Amino acid sequence: MKESSTVYPVKMSEFAFLIVLVLLFDVAGPVAAQVTAPNVGADASQSLSPQEKADIAADVQRHNGDAPSNAGLLANDLSPSLNPADVKKAMHRVADWQLDRSQQFFNLEWPHCALYAGFIAASDSLKNPKYHDAVYQAARDKFKFATGARKLNADDQCMAQVYLDLYLHKHEPEDITGIKAQFDTVMQVPDDPKQIPWWWCDALFMAPPAWARLAKATGDRGYLDYMDREWHETTDLLWDPQEHFYFRDSTYFQKREKNGRKIFWSRGEGWVMAGTARVLDGMPEDYPGRNYYIQHFQQMAAALMPIQQPDGLWRSGLLDPDAYALPENSGSAFFTYSLAWGINHHLLDEKIYRPVVAKAWAGLVSHIYEDGRLGSMQQVGADPAHFTPTSSYIYGVGGFLLAGSEIVKLPATR
Repeated sequence: MKESSTVYPVKMSEFAFLIVLVLLFDVAGPVAAQVTAPNVGADASQSLSPQEKADIAADVQRHNGDAPSNAGLLANDLSPSLNPADVKKAMHRVADWQLDRSQQFFNLEWPHCALYAGFIAASDSLKNPKYHDAVYQAARDKFKFATGARKLNADDQCMAQVYLDLYLHKHEPEDITGIKAQFDTVMQVPDDPKQIPWWWCDALFMAPPAWARLAKATGDRGYLDYMDREWHETTDLLWDPQEHFYFRDSTYFQKREKNGRKIFWSRGEGWVMAGTARVLDGMPEDYPGRNYYIQHFQQMAAALMPIQQPDGLWRSGLLDPDAYALPENSGSAFFTYSLAWGINHHLLDEKIYRPVVAKAWAGLVSHIYEDGRLGSMQQVGADPAHFTPTSSYIYGVGGFLLAGSEIVKLPATR
């Protein structure tokens, strides 16, 4: 099952379209390797499997992103520095490109949820309301502040955190009336003893920040207590106390990379770290279980440092970087966001982690194209995979904008 627990039905006409896209991609694939970011190895054009090609084609049809054979030239007018003006310039470039491409396709699915979170944060950092306003307009007029159809599913609860972010800006009670009613009902549903609600690690980004934000918005800690109980169940199941990462789900306990190491997937770990940061944002300082989240957050941060690659980024399979030629920029963006957030909230030592953030941000910026495309991202999946230098997906852009929004808040260098 892919990244999301969602199963997407495909009609025959859609299937035919996917096959065409796969064939086109197969022909165009080698050309994509000609448009690469700096410091990408010569084997970046390694062949994609039929499944990887099909996943890319499916994401094109779902308007999650694409991987064109030629995306033009990489930008040469963006600075990799952490100077706020330089960071904001890169953010503007990427946010404008993504908004122009994706606004007409806004929907309730989880990939867009991550993008909306990035847009809202970008509006705050850039003092430009257009990104926030685009999300609010869709929430109010297109979605009517509804979540996905599966009310118990973490993926379909993800939009609640977006509505709550909007609420915390505008404080219009009608924006969260439906969410409160839904979550009140969910809390009364007994857990299924055969499967915990948040059984895959990505779920820790999708649902928990919404529960923490609802507790903050309403002052009712019952929502936080529910989230805390379910988070512990997921961590008890998936946390690896030796490596300090989360298995994607229980089917990965015995799976291994080519080098024999355990499989820990870049974007999956990025989801967890970013979800932890966003939960802590909504959690009171005096909440009894707060230190549990901080401890895991700090352990993940420490585990990431030694596996950061020379280009500043992380590979799709964290513990076997040599098996993946390209950096994986959606996971890397969420890591960069989380580490910068940790510095800003005094949970990570600035002297230790600022150089990690600086190196990671420089790496991300090196993959921005002239038009604003941010490349080198893995398509929707559930484990490490290969992709192309031009591949760009909305959730990774959301992570990049969240990262920039925290970097501009970093203490000024002395």
